[in-house]
This record gives sequence, C-alpha cells and structure tokens, in this order.
Amino acid sequence: MSVDTPRRIVLLRHAKADWPQVSDHERPLAERGRKDAPVAGRRLAETGITFDLALCSTAARTRETWKLAVHELPQRPRTVYEERLYEASPGEIIALLNETPEEVDDLLVIGHNPGMHAVADALTGQAEGDTLTRMSRGAFPTSAFAVIGFSGSWKSVEHGVGTLLSYWAPHE
Repeated sequence: MSVDTPRRIVLLRHAKADWPQVSDHERPLAERGRKDAPVAGRRLAETGITFDLALCSTAARTRETWKLAVHELPQRPRTVYEERLYEASPGEIIALLNETPEEVDDLLVIGHNPGMHAVADALTGQAEGDTLTRMSRGAFPTSAFAVIGFSGSWKSVEHGVGTLLSYWAPHE
C-alpha cells in the first residue's frame, strides 16, 4: 500500500440502550434502539462504502446494534469483537486504529460515547460542507455515524489527519 492510499473510518455509536438492572456492559437495546439500528445500517449502505473490517465493542448494546445494522449492508465485513472499545478514550481508540492491517481500506468501528464523538472530533482536521457543525451541534446521539477520510498508513492515524466526509444521525 502506498502512503497515499485513500482510506475511510466510519465511527458508529450504538443504538439507544435500555437501563434494566444489569451491569452497564450487559445493557440491551431499548425498543427505539432496535428500530434505529436497522435504519443506521440502511444509511451506512447508502454511503456506498464496502467495509473490509468492522471492530465492535463487546458490550451487549453494541453487539446488538451491529447484528441489526449489518443485515442492511450489501455484504458483511469481517467482524472483530474488541474488548478495548468498551469505555475507550480517544487515545485508546486511535491506538486501535493504528493496529488496523494495511490491507484494510474501509473500517467500521461500533462503540460508545463519549469516545466515538471525541475521536471523530480529534481525527477531523477538515470537514466537507456543514458536517462538522452538524456533528458538534448534535452531540453524536445514539445510532449516529461519522465518515472520516484520510490518506496513508493506519499507523499514521493521529489527531487532525482526516476530513469529515459525512455525518448522519437519526431523528435529525
């Protein structure tokens, strides 16, 4: 792969979760989340991105979001359930991105806030149109996703390296 290889990172926040008497890690989706996750999947499909790899937090709500969203994609990417995404800081998420195999061009990350919003902000050095304003104003709600483009190696992913290409949130 050349240092100019165009790549995309899509950061997807899990759908709306319920608050039953279980540990935070085991919280399932709420009814609204079960409705929004497939909608997010359809919107991901509409981006035309064919994901090479999906990294998904091991939390119940992220696994359930992915299970409902992936059925809307034209093809299922290889999926890795990654414990380190649960409660990950932006620095920890960037470290995971740096570990991405070089043959991956388009990566989907399914995780949690505040990490998803913070890493989207951190990676974005530029933005197309009003995407940054919309993402900042919306505070990255459940089922939202940001598409960030950059060129180069996964090891080169750092603050400000990317361009926010698009942002979508349900109920906007």
